[in-house]
Amino acid sequence: MKNGLLTLFFFFTFQSLVFGQQVLKTDEGTILNSNSERINELYIPKLEIPKTKDSEKIISHTGYSLLYNEKYKQANWVAYELTKQETNKIFERSNNFISDPKVKSVNAFDKDYKDSGYDKGHLAPAADMGWSASTMIESFYYSNMSPQQQGFNRGIWEKLEELVRTWAIENKSVYVVTGPVLSKGLQIIGYNKIAVPNYYYKVILDYQNPNIKGIGFILPNESSKSLLQNYAVTIDSVEKVTGIDFFYLLKDQKEDLIEKELCINCWSWKSNKNSAEKNKATISVQCGGITKAGNRCKRMTTNATGRCYQH
Repeated sequence: MKNGLLTLFFFFTFQSLVFGQQVLKTDEGTILNSNSERINELYIPKLEIPKTKDSEKIISHTGYSLLYNEKYKQANWVAYELTKQETNKIFERSNNFISDPKVKSVNAFDKDYKDSGYDKGHLAPAADMGWSASTMIESFYYSNMSPQQQGFNRGIWEKLEELVRTWAIENKSVYVVTGPVLSKGLQIIGYNKIAVPNYYYKVILDYQNPNIKGIGFILPNESSKSLLQNYAVTIDSVEKVTGIDFFYLLKDQKEDLIEKELCINCWSWKSNKNSAEKNKATISVQCGGITKAGNRCKRMTTNATGRCYQH
């Protein structure tokens, strides 16, 4: 028996030396990267994906996932993990809006927005997707757009997006879910009858020890000079407004504790547009490829495509 244990020990030691990789398993998931550095001992695959009855309708792209709403011609939500490395801006905005090839029905088209007075507002920001060529292209899919007032899109909504990137850098990674609040009786624009939301939401989860925390936002689709703190709410509050169950893969007790609490002082509130520039000391990013098990590859890569050698 003792000889068998020694054999196993030397086998796994050899594997670590050859492949430069070690896997540590915990009750909640685990992950060490290819250099055997702990990424997040609390890692839960697909934690960002909200609970969905028709999970087969979830559309997965390299940088984010979404659930498309056929009736309102936009996503119910888009979800993704944003890591510190992914805030490194390698590719500039393409501004090339195109239909999402994975949406079977009509998305929307430029003519739907033309002369409407509304911006094609990003749900997953292009600035969060500048870490590879493919993610930047995907960020301009019409399935990731929603009609937003110009003052909102270029004002307080942009400020919130900048703040989330700052949080990703400060906390090493955050999980983000964002979308429109969709309901009956909304104004519509264009030939394809795209609904114009009155409100937008965003929920953010920092699932890193020692200070695990979550926060939500509900903002009206209009210009505002107010502080972002004034729109901060509990994640529970966003769930009540949207009917969406966020971060349901967390253990119930932990989910309840995170989602019912609003701790303004637990977060920094000064966003820094240059945070990504300061973060360029390391230009490696997490691979955007998907493993055979359906999880995102955890290798780090400096390839401009955002993919490792295997993907």
